[in-house]
Amino acid sequence: MNLLRTTTAAIALAMAASSATAMADNHAVDHNAIKAAVEADYDGYLAPLFVHFHENPELSFLENETAARMAQELRDAGVEVTEGVGGTGVVGMLENGEGPLILIRADMDGLPVQEKSGLEYASMATQVGQDGVEYPVMHACGHDVHITSLVGTARKLVEMKDNWSGTIMFIVQPAEERVGGAKAMLADGLYERFGTPDYALAFHVASVLPTGKVSAAEGIQYSSADSVDIKVPGIGAHGASPHAGRDPVYIASQIVTALQSIVSREVQPLQPAVITVGAFHSGSKHNIISDLAELQLTVRANDERVREQLLASIERIAVNVGKAHGLPDDMPVEVKVSEGTPVTFNDPTLARRLNNVIKRDLGEEYFMPFKQQGMGAEDFSYFVAEDMGVPGYYFAVGGTPQAAFDAAENGGPAVPSHHSPLFKVSPRPSVTLGTRAMIAAVLDLAPAS
Repeated sequence: MNLLRTTTAAIALAMAASSATAMADNHAVDHNAIKAAVEADYDGYLAPLFVHFHENPELSFLENETAARMAQELRDAGVEVTEGVGGTGVVGMLENGEGPLILIRADMDGLPVQEKSGLEYASMATQVGQDGVEYPVMHACGHDVHITSLVGTARKLVEMKDNWSGTIMFIVQPAEERVGGAKAMLADGLYERFGTPDYALAFHVASVLPTGKVSAAEGIQYSSADSVDIKVPGIGAHGASPHAGRDPVYIASQIVTALQSIVSREVQPLQPAVITVGAFHSGSKHNIISDLAELQLTVRANDERVREQLLASIERIAVNVGKAHGLPDDMPVEVKVSEGTPVTFNDPTLARRLNNVIKRDLGEEYFMPFKQQGMGAEDFSYFVAEDMGVPGYYFAVGGTPQAAFDAAENGGPAVPSHHSPLFKVSPRPSVTLGTRAMIAAVLDLAPAS
């Protein structure tokens, strides 16, 4: 982040904070009343909507029914809606006088996972993916919580127009799991068509965080992520005559092993980095040496320079291991980065301000200091990239009851992680707290004039 952007953002935030303080006496908000109203709306309206989304997940870039339902929900709430932005993306604009433009984003795609949560409303959905293969589909990452909360936030902000002033840009984003949806919406002219936000907000329900807790970093919130595809060619032969060919399974196995030296021997020891080979495909029969092996990797880093180093090292090692095992020059190992997203940073000044808003308006007991517990990634980073000049605040909302953590510590079942077929969160406290935290942020950033 350059000095000019940092200074400008700090001045803007300081001025807004001063304005909010000045208006406090005239536009006092009862956050206990907001809590009661949000919880009543969940019980009366949002609960069945959440179940609908959970039972009907859709794969990345194919969220047609989800997008249509979200568009209708936003329209019914009183928001002006544009569909088909960046594919299946939906943009809702809510204008309410002079004030900042605030982006609020929720992602909506599911995952190719067969649900085994045991929930009464567990997904039984299947869908043909972009590759032509039919998959079971599950909301195994909580995106159903996010879009349900977005509807709740829109409904309440429409009702509370006397308490804030400005414009809200509601983003229903496709393909977060493919880290491509945010980029696609921006490429489709999101900021040119609807305006560059003064602030961008989003949250993610977290299975590793207890219900009733909000947590956000004043800096790095999520790691970078890159999907890397490696094609290892070979020369087919009979399994009994390996000398007559070049075995891609053996070569690819050597690549898998060699890749582990990057993190252990090339990256500075205090820099987090992960290279995981998630898929290895080759061959069709016991006694046939294949002519191709394919690897799929996920690569994570907390620093953009380390990210570049990892990707360069992967290509160097993969290509040269192939050469070392005798692959001819016209049959090189191919390395391709198919998907990727940068590190997600919260604007420090904005995060400090809104963390204090959570403590002030919701209560100190609702806030938990942020601690990075894994190297998950988020394509929200595209909305708040340095060249966009948009301060961002991404927070986590607890999704697992404390009793589940206590049981796990006493020898009970482990709390399922995101992307697990066993994944489940408690929807009511997750949706309502996410909604309340988002409303509190908007009321502070866009005080009534």
